Amino acid sequence: MNREKDNLQQLGHKSSIPSDYNPEVLETFENSHPERDYWVQFNCKEFTTLCPITGQPDFAELKILYIPDKKMVESKSLKLYLFSFRNHGDFHEDCVNTILDDLVRIMDPRYIEITGYFVPRGGISIHPYANYGRPSTMYEQMAARRLENYV
Repeated sequence: MNREKDNLQQLGHKSSIPSDYNPEVLETFENSHPERDYWVQFNCKEFTTLCPITGQPDFAELKILYIPDKKMVESKSLKLYLFSFRNHGDFHEDCVNTILDDLVRIMDPRYIEITGYFVPRGGISIHPYANYGRPSTMYEQMAARRLENYV
């Protein structure tokens, strides 16, 4: 990976953590193997956001799994982006869908899915799942199958 070629601003520099939701910190770089399908998985065990009603913190593990095409998300920028939810009030399902939408927008992956394993509050845990497969391709069909079989 060439930081200058890919115009990466965060990697290799001290970065400040965004104080609120900020998709602008996300950066991508060119996939070195666009000719093949392969999985990339990120596990964020310390995702936090705020309940939009009570303002209390919600904690989760996020799993992001994707098949890249031409672009891949740079991991430090992803970490800063996920940190940007810490002071942001949103429901669990909204967080997962927002993250999915932002990653689809910047990467245009062949396939991506995100699961949030939120810590129970009031005795109930919530595990939202969202996915995307590129329209009119086998990945769209894959997304439908994986969603249908999600449990």
